[in-house]
Amino acid sequence: MAVPAGRSVVFVTGNAKKLEEVIQILGDKFPHKLVSRKIDLPEYQGEPDEISIHKCQEAARQVDGPVIVEDTCLCFKALGGLPGPYIKWFLDKLKPEGLHKLLAGFKDKSAWALCTFAFSAGKDEPVTLFRGKTEGRIVEPRGPRDFGWDPCFQPDGYDKTYAELPKEVKNTISHRYRALAAMSEHFSQTNDTSPQEKKKKKEEEEED
Repeated sequence: MAVPAGRSVVFVTGNAKKLEEVIQILGDKFPHKLVSRKIDLPEYQGEPDEISIHKCQEAARQVDGPVIVEDTCLCFKALGGLPGPYIKWFLDKLKPEGLHKLLAGFKDKSAWALCTFAFSAGKDEPVTLFRGKTEGRIVEPRGPRDFGWDPCFQPDGYDKTYAELPKEVKNTISHRYRALAAMSEHFSQTNDTSPQEKKKKKEEEEED
């Protein structure tokens, strides 16, 4: 089910910085107004896709309308992809320094950041997933400490961590940017082909 252009969509987050970053990345191409709402969702376990689908279904049930939820993973190659979806808990207990120390005994410091946005048009509606991935490595923390594990993740091709990079640079290479670009493209295509748009285009063509 398509959501009419201009309608508000609830973005499930209690993090004002995250909302700000998402709106900044989406720009004015996104056809909906994002409204943030903090919802306590169960902490699901499993693979990233499963977790995103369950979270989105539960959020849509609670909101009873269109929702977007985000799930972020930070995966260490040497640890077989862990912490992955459990990065929030690892970060909470270990801080960025501890994440770096986790790999002290490993030669391989490579990692990837994975962002999944899940959208549902409402209760009992299907969930669509949009993924973005950025490769990098885990380094000793550098830069401001106001955005999670950013100080210890250095994206490939850069000599600065996410935390040290200017926002406008980070927002063109990040895992979140890539997932949002996929979502934005999907929505702009969906709205171009909605029944109202088709009817409007047809009428315009007939007038010509």
